[in-house]
Amino acid sequence: MSVLIFIDHSEGHVKKASLEALSYGAAVARQLGATAEGILLGTVTEDLAALGKYGITKVHQLAQESLNQLDAQVYAKVLAEAAAATGATVVIFSNNLSGKAVAPRVAARLKAGLVSGAVALPDTSNGFVVKKNVFSGKAFAHISLTSPVKVVALNPNSYPAKAGEGQAEVAALNIQADAPRVKVVSATKSSGQVPLTEAEIVVSGGRGLKGPENWGMVEELAKVLGAATACSRPVADAHWRPHNEHVGQTGIAIAPNLYIAIGISGAIQHLAGVNRSKVIAVINKDPEAPFFKAADYGIVGDAFEVVPKLIQAAKKLKGLA
Repeated sequence: MSVLIFIDHSEGHVKKASLEALSYGAAVARQLGATAEGILLGTVTEDLAALGKYGITKVHQLAQESLNQLDAQVYAKVLAEAAAATGATVVIFSNNLSGKAVAPRVAARLKAGLVSGAVALPDTSNGFVVKKNVFSGKAFAHISLTSPVKVVALNPNSYPAKAGEGQAEVAALNIQADAPRVKVVSATKSSGQVPLTEAEIVVSGGRGLKGPENWGMVEELAKVLGAATACSRPVADAHWRPHNEHVGQTGIAIAPNLYIAIGISGAIQHLAGVNRSKVIAVINKDPEAPFFKAADYGIVGDAFEVVPKLIQAAKKLKGLA
């Protein structure tokens, strides 16, 4: 009996969300008295054996260059076959873009129960019950999985990546992958910033900044804090900022440790994409802004006066001023 964890990667590097999934899967394996094993499709530049420090004993790798680009159907077929071959009773994914595309397909192939968006370790005291977010993060549901094989997709930033000691055995996966039917013709990549889905701190701006010419202070605060930058939908729609920075119900859903909202009123659609943040800090000159009801910390004040002071305080704290 084993717990199989999907290792997602990009441009030769294992994603941070996958390290969280490995730690989560290893903890699930300890609960069940099973072994924890990872599976990676494609090639990476990192030492896969070193992933043993996250609690797994083995990494199965199908090292085909064609698998470096995600094709959900091809991935699902290989992963389902690997789960059957390794005797996996639980398959773990990160609930990121790749996991959302692949996990349901794997569950269907394995006739397995699926919980997407898990936020805590399962309760195995009486069955296998998984806690997840529902209603755009406004509530939690506890889902009981009774199928012989179970598939769980873990929300990013909901379980810490816990590194310890250990080395994993790396073994070639003896499975034939179909030729991908998806061909990537070109890709436009954002560079020079922390990916939003993996950022631990996010600094976001809204219409209260009045125009794109004032975005420099958002970027400066983000740079000092080592954060990613984001924006509300009206800002992206007005082309002040690129759409890949739009967070909210119709944009990217994020769950950083700290979300700083500057000049954002906090409409329900925006809150739905950021309310999984561990701490929310709001800066707005309108004391009646809805965002203050969801915030852990709030500053009622003009962003053009508050943010520069925050930047100076952050620089002083980090020894940069």
